[in-house]
Amino acid sequence: MKVVVIGAGYAGTIAANRLVKKAADVEVVVVNPRADFVERVRLHEHIAGSGTALTPLTGMLDPRIRLVVGAVDKIGDGTLLLADATSLPFDRAIYAAGGAPTAPSGAYAVGTIETAESARQALAGLSDGAAVTVVGGGLTGIETAAEVAESLPGLRVRLLSEGEVGASLGPGARARVRRELEKLGVVVERGRYTEDDGADLVLWAVANQVSDLAARSGLAVDDAGRVLVDEFLRSVGDPRILAVGDGASVPGQRLSCQTALPQGAHGADNLARELEGTPMRAYSMGYTGQNVSIGRRSAVIQAARRDDTPTRIRFGGRSAALVKEQVCRMAKGAARTARYAWLPAPR
Repeated sequence: MKVVVIGAGYAGTIAANRLVKKAADVEVVVVNPRADFVERVRLHEHIAGSGTALTPLTGMLDPRIRLVVGAVDKIGDGTLLLADATSLPFDRAIYAAGGAPTAPSGAYAVGTIETAESARQALAGLSDGAAVTVVGGGLTGIETAAEVAESLPGLRVRLLSEGEVGASLGPGARARVRRELEKLGVVVERGRYTEDDGADLVLWAVANQVSDLAARSGLAVDDAGRVLVDEFLRSVGDPRILAVGDGASVPGQRLSCQTALPQGAHGADNLARELEGTPMRAYSMGYTGQNVSIGRRSAVIQAARRDDTPTRIRFGGRSAALVKEQVCRMAKGAARTARYAWLPAPR
């Protein structure tokens, strides 16, 4: 049995590693456009020059897995067509192509390693006093603005958001985030971005786009381009394909590694069950909270109910930064070892 995994982010990496551990007589091929695993939760560090988001996939994938570095142009009938005209046949596929954030002309999207590297170089070339606008008031925007302000204190950093900054957090956590941003000198503004913003550099932290590969390939997708799946994470249009991570349309799930890891693990488990001739199990996952870094020395931790609504429990400061760092390391470690457990969704 030949299985191809499209994409080697959190979902694709854990799925591939888990499958070779659980299924016998299976050949697993991972197709990824680069030879590195990208820790998307560290892209703000990469941009600010305070860290890196890259780890060679040779150190992340089980040695039994074959890695093909290349871009998938189309998913055909049991065949992947790569951009270099190479064809890869498959019996089953795990679609983990994930996000594909873009940005307006002149701005740098935070969500990809290529644009993050370009932004890092552009930031390094700015003089003291230069103005940087970070667009997007979600957790990615908060982390990016804080990281840049702390790592490059000579720059003037503004966080621009149409909605409330940290809207997914509870009121106490949102207030703590604003205080921490103010300590770093970040100016928070409500408003819509326009191309005459006047900043010397714009970082686009609105990451809600996904790869159009599924739509290009004729798979059934939702309005955002995510693969429509059944309760087992199988494509409703082609049961040979399971979709996991940012590119899967799973009701009640948000884009995050907290979502990608259990989906990738469950997708691999279900495929192993199918290969063994046992029934697949419906996917179920509940959330535990959200973590947002405010530079390297502070963070805010927000506990949540399993339906992802925030509770009153939260804390911040240096202890929260230590927790956030451990969460990031745990996520990467789970993708590499394929060991991961999660709570079921609330009934």
